Amino acid sequence: MRNFKRWLSVAMAGTMLAGCLTGCAGGGSGAKGEPITLTVFSQLANYSGEQTGWSADVLLEKFNVKLNIVPDLNGAYQTRMEAGDLGDIVVWGSDGSSYTNAIKAGLLYDWNEDDLLADYGPYILENMGNALEHNATIKPEGMEGDTVYGFGHAVAASSEDHQAFFYTWDLRWDLYKELGYPEVKEIEDLIPVFEDMKELCPTDENGNPTYATALWPDWDGDMCMYVKSTATAFYGYDELGIGLYDPATGNYYDCLMEDGPYLRMLHFYNQLYQKGLLDPDSMTNTYDKMTEKVQAGGTFFSIFNYSGRSIFNTDEHMANGQMMLSLTPDNASPIVYGMDTLGSNRIWSIGAKTQYPELCMEIINYLCTPEGRLTMEYGPQGVTWDYDENGLTYFTELGKLCHNDITTSMEDAGYTGTFHDGQLQINNITWALDATNPESGERFNCDYWASNNVGASCDIEQDWMDYTGCTTTDEYMESKAYTVAPASAFVGGSRDDELETKWDQTTNCIVTYTWNAIYAESDEEYEQIVEEMIEKANSYYYQECLDWSREEAARRKACEDALN
Repeated sequence: MRNFKRWLSVAMAGTMLAGCLTGCAGGGSGAKGEPITLTVFSQLANYSGEQTGWSADVLLEKFNVKLNIVPDLNGAYQTRMEAGDLGDIVVWGSDGSSYTNAIKAGLLYDWNEDDLLADYGPYILENMGNALEHNATIKPEGMEGDTVYGFGHAVAASSEDHQAFFYTWDLRWDLYKELGYPEVKEIEDLIPVFEDMKELCPTDENGNPTYATALWPDWDGDMCMYVKSTATAFYGYDELGIGLYDPATGNYYDCLMEDGPYLRMLHFYNQLYQKGLLDPDSMTNTYDKMTEKVQAGGTFFSIFNYSGRSIFNTDEHMANGQMMLSLTPDNASPIVYGMDTLGSNRIWSIGAKTQYPELCMEIINYLCTPEGRLTMEYGPQGVTWDYDENGLTYFTELGKLCHNDITTSMEDAGYTGTFHDGQLQINNITWALDATNPESGERFNCDYWASNNVGASCDIEQDWMDYTGCTTTDEYMESKAYTVAPASAFVGGSRDDELETKWDQTTNCIVTYTWNAIYAESDEEYEQIVEEMIEKANSYYYQECLDWSREEAARRKACEDALN
């Protein structure tokens, strides 16, 4: 039996009271002696060295501790495994073989041993029970026993929670208003709207032609990303293999099926191109080039918030009465992703060779408290954020500046460097950002704080509020039809080398011909290219890839049924 108390006499580090469930991790604040340096081996880190800035000061004050961050670079995992010492706190990029091999080698602490979790991780134990139970099932083959070695990231407070919407159907509302709010039931109804918008606004701020939207190929995978994502935004079907999966029914729609969702959206973008409404540089755009065009007012529409409102809705545009705001077609049901009390696959754990297991557990426990989660996201409580008299979360003036610009200096608040300099370099989270903070009843995500939703920022946003009857995007999306893709234990399967080779040939064909079809100059050319795409894909290994994809869909459905 390990002597977990040995570090106390050596380090004189303070401990957090086991009954402290509010996030006031005060044990370390009164600590004496030299600070303890803990090694944090994180497979997610992009930084090497001692943690600096405001988060370092917070942890030093609370726990008399410094963190030395070690990323998984240049064979670090294998080197540390061979040395038999992974570090004090160990953060995993996945719950796969690297993690389970470490358990098998005896290099991770069992959190149940000597009541380590109960005594020093009380908030985790009380609030993350499902995540702990799930972790207990992730073990090397043949291993038995009541052991827990950590928990996965992005834990939800309730399985009824879902992430924030990002398929928000952003539209230039100022132009839409000027057109008299034309009805949009189907996605195709947007085409004449875009034609009229182009008449109202033929050029952007730089004198370049405007378009309905600008695509980019950077993120293409097994299908053309923007085409399949538009099907996801409209139907609520999620990408899976070489097709789309309906989480509401378990039905599977392969990308080349006649009149299927993928080909419908492909035809939509070809129609935009034929009418001069699609940025002709779409096939060669980078994400950054697309961003520049949106920033200059060169587009009217985006299915995504991050390539729509998040770029276009600047203070200058809003001062000029210009905004991109949500308008979902009446018959659309955009997907939104569910969250899980089980957590995801990036695991927090403690190294078996640490001299300070209680201290490691206290720190992880603190990061799971509402204070810890908000602090690591937004900065120190009372400095960048706090609770108001009603228990709701708000930014201080400094907090607003830091959130809008991470290069904001923290020196006037008594810390070194910028806000970015002080962000915790472990690069993992505990609660999901969209989980509910039990102390405020609001999400941890500041976009949903009442303090950040205090009314329209300009007249055109007020017009949107009046038209929709909603005050926030989330409220609007919740008021319309949408599809939740539930979080489950489903993990995509692997393909053997032979199938992987066939897969690459087939999917490369699909992506290449998709772009060719987008750029067809006529309906006849479009039909010819689509027919050739289907013929060519089948001459490769489309059926084998489809069979594998359908098996994956069946496995996913089984996992979701088990969750229900």
